[in-house]
This record gives sequence, C-alpha cells and structure tokens, in this order.
Amino acid sequence: MKLYPLFSAFLLAFISQAASHKVSSLVAKQSFLEKAVHVRGGGKAVPANKNVKVQPFTPSSEGASIPNEVFNLVKAIVGVGVLSLPAGVAAFGNAPSAVIPAIALIAIIGVLSGYGFALIGKVCAYTGATSYREAWSKTVGEGSSWIPAWSATIKTFLACMAFSMVLGDTFSSLFRSERNFTIVVVTLVVLLPLCLLKNLKSLAPFSLLGVIGMAYTALAMTIRYLDGSYVLPEGGLVSTVASDLQPSFGSKGLESVFSSSSLILVCMLSTAYMAHFNAAKFYVELKNNTVSRFHQVVAWGFGISILLMGSMTMLGFLTFGESSSGLVLNNYSAEDIWMSGSRIAVALSLVFSYPLAFAGCRDGLLDLLKIPTEKRTSLNLNILTIALLSVLTLLASILKDVSFVLAFGGATLGNALTYVYPALMYRAVVKEQNRDDESAGVTFAMTSAALGIVMGAVG
Repeated sequence: MKLYPLFSAFLLAFISQAASHKVSSLVAKQSFLEKAVHVRGGGKAVPANKNVKVQPFTPSSEGASIPNEVFNLVKAIVGVGVLSLPAGVAAFGNAPSAVIPAIALIAIIGVLSGYGFALIGKVCAYTGATSYREAWSKTVGEGSSWIPAWSATIKTFLACMAFSMVLGDTFSSLFRSERNFTIVVVTLVVLLPLCLLKNLKSLAPFSLLGVIGMAYTALAMTIRYLDGSYVLPEGGLVSTVASDLQPSFGSKGLESVFSSSSLILVCMLSTAYMAHFNAAKFYVELKNNTVSRFHQVVAWGFGISILLMGSMTMLGFLTFGESSSGLVLNNYSAEDIWMSGSRIAVALSLVFSYPLAFAGCRDGLLDLLKIPTEKRTSLNLNILTIALLSVLTLLASILKDVSFVLAFGGATLGNALTYVYPALMYRAVVKEQNRDDESAGVTFAMTSAALGIVMGAVG
C-alpha cells in the first residue's frame, strides 16, 4: 500500500503542473490575436463599425501583486472542506487504487472551476463590472440578477452550517463532550458574540490561521500515514479509535470510478473550489489588472490548490479507506497529540472565519429582501443574527455528516455558480459586443455549463 502514495504523488505533481498550464492556456488562447489597442482589463479591441460600448483601458497602478493574489486565492479555496474529500473517495471505492481516479477528478474539476473563475474576470474586463451581481446585470440582465445573488446567499448559509457541524465535531472530540451540547455551547459562548460585532475588520488578520492550520494538518496526516499509527492491527493508536472509524479496505479500486457514486466526490469538489463569487474582487484589486495578468493568478492559484487538495485527499483515504469520515479528523484518535493540535488549529481558524461568512449571509439576505439602510438598526441586526444562528445551530445538531452538506451544496448551487452562471455571462457579453472570434470560447464555456448541470442533476 505504501507504493500508492509514491505513484499518486508523482501523478499528482504531474497533473497539477499540467492543470495549471491547462487553465492558463484555456483562458489565454486568444491573446496572440489581440491588437495594440486595448479595452479595460486588456480585452481585445473591437472594430470601429461595431456598435459596442466598452470601457477604455485603465489598468490600476495600485493594488495587489500577482503573488499576493495567488496566496489569497489559495487561502480562499483550500479550507476545511478539503477534510471531507477522503469521504468522497470512499463513496465509490475502498481499495487503495481508487485514489488514482480520485486525483484525476480533483485535477479535472479544478481546471474547469479555474476556467469559470477566469471567465468572470474576463466579463468584468469587457463590461467594467466590479462584482459578480453587477457582471450578471450588465450581461444577462438586471431583472434576473437576483438569481446569482440568492444562489450565493444560500451557498453561504450552507457553508456556515458546515462550519457549525465541524466546530461541533472538533470541540466535542477535544473536550470529549456530547456533540449537540457542544454545538449549542460553542454557538452561545463563542460564535454569537463574534457575529454580533458590527466591525469585523479586526478579525481579517486571523484568516491566516486557516492557511497555517491546513499546512499543519497536512504535515500531521503525512506523519501518521508514514509511521503506521493507524494500521490494523499493530498500529499504536488504532485501538483507541471507534470500530466504525478504523481503517477498512476492500476490492473496489480504479474501475469503481465509473459508478454513479463517484459523482458524490464531483459535487463535493464543486464546493471545495468555490471562490467564484469573489472573482470580480480579485480582478479589480489586481495591480495592472489586464486579462493576461489575471489569468496568471488563476493558473497559479488553482494549480497550487489542486496539488494541496489532492495530497490531503490521498493521505486521508490511504490511511482509513472506506471508513473515512465526512470530516476525516474524526477518524483520528482523541489521544493523538499531533491530530489534537490539528483540531485546535482548524477550530481556531473556523471560529475567526465564521463571523465573516455569517455577515455575508446576513447582509446578502437583507439586500435580497430589499431592507432599507435606515431599518438596519443595531436592534434589528441583532434579532436577525440570533434568529439565523438559531436555525444554523438546529440544523447542525440534526445533521451529522458534513460531507453530505458539502455535496448537496455543490450539486445544486456550487455547480451553478462555478460553471453555469459564468458561461451564461460570457456568452451574453460576446454576443452583445459582437466578439465573433470568441465563438470557440463560448462553445467550450457552454459545454462546461452543460456538464455542470448534468453533474448537479445526477449527483
């Protein structure tokens, strides 16, 4: 079994490099045709006889560098959701060789997600939009802009629910307390005070804990895989793990990827790579924000994310097989010092990330309900905060499997935000601005959208 991580690591490194190049080539195919005259964001010039309204090319002299944008993009993508991916592999396979097609799926979905992310930046370049909703309004139409807005708000709600579930699992393991009781206590003592804050800027620096926590967790998982602490029957820690969470392997390997159950992993990956609602922000905040420079950010950001997700998925599945929990940290012993440190790091990361995600959900709901600013008093905001947290806490207590929440969100809203909506916006702007030489790009984008719809329907 130890040969599989060597082969898979080589395969993953090769695929990650190829994927990064593929994302870059997909979104930059037409750059060699561009003229010396540019539109905003480095877009292609349009012939003078076309009745097209475009923004003048005004690249920003201020903003974030490409390395900074890449770091922030990786930070936005690689979160706690990656810890559910081993369960996605276990949904269709139980032999070590099942990790090979899983890595291929991680790379393919990563490339398609990166392409959708890049399309949103290109739409912003062509239209001057500065947000996802504005990009939709300027292309598909203002009247239907509620569609992506509602999708993003509900998706954020599901993310907060998953966070609550992970916090419950993590703290109950650390303190060896009952799960539902722990969720209620954490909500009342920790989350509620933070979510009631009116200014969340002071929490922004703590988002770095997420990167540190994931890096530490990857290191701890590597150490535990290599030292055999969870190998049956002689592993030093395996006897301290519940029987249903102990390693279990069978005969369903490579070929099992062709079963419909593999779509569970596909839908989970649609959530795992979700950062698309902030794509416009990444484009706008990039220094000298030409389309080609934005493509570099996307290629590097998604390429690194593919590598990290593939590595952690491989380590988790090869350690526990078909017993991989919806949160793989649950498989590790409460007496494991290395993994206890990981639980603490993940918990701290989520505690400080939760209010930021919750504020996005709450404010998005207020916007969609068209609540005027004058009615958004402290009292009304506090009432809404308590009500939303109560619903989230109740649902997190009822649902036990975080991988189900992530798969459901990916199968519905994740696929729409990642594949379908960007393709529709891109097709609309190409048609409106008479960019006839980008018809091949539209065809590929709509094919990607169709795949997203199929994956969501079947998954």
